[in-house]
Amino acid sequence: MWKRLISFKYWGHVFRRIGPLLASPKVPLSEKLLFAIPVIVYWIIPDVMPFVPIDDIAVTLFLMNFFTDRAERKYLSIK
Repeated sequence: MWKRLISFKYWGHVFRRIGPLLASPKVPLSEKLLFAIPVIVYWIIPDVMPFVPIDDIAVTLFLMNFFTDRAERKYLSIK
């Protein structure tokens, strides 16, 4: 698992797929908001709570990975 998370090839796939999945009309708005709302909230909250030890970019990458995997599993026919 850790080897996959530090692989440039794996993250290249995530970065190539995130845009088309967010723009696709086949992925419902609720799925897109499941990704976007937590990212936006987390980018704002650390300014209010500076003691949170996780970096903004790490949370964003984690949520990108989660959204990409989930959307591709549910809507595999999107290419």
